[in-house]
Amino acid sequence: MADVPVKQQIIEKLTCAFEPEALEVIDESHLHAGHAGAREGGQSHFRVKITSQSFAGKTLVQRHRMVNDVLAEELAGPIHALAIKADAPVP
Repeated sequence: MADVPVKQQIIEKLTCAFEPEALEVIDESHLHAGHAGAREGGQSHFRVKITSQSFAGKTLVQRHRMVNDVLAEELAGPIHALAIKADAPVP
């Protein structure tokens, strides 16, 4: 996936892992230009909003760990910061 933009990698991996009802991935790298971890060309700081049945009955920490586990490769490489809002659908 080296030639695939980081945002697209995030979308594909989260979609495959969680079959979300809603998924929004926002590249906020431009807000961090000049800060630690910011790379030229961006693709380093992201915000994820995801709603999936996979998160039902899970604590906030468990949901964040689930997302982090799926994106472990990206977090070890191109992603410097990831803000997560992971929810289960409201019945």
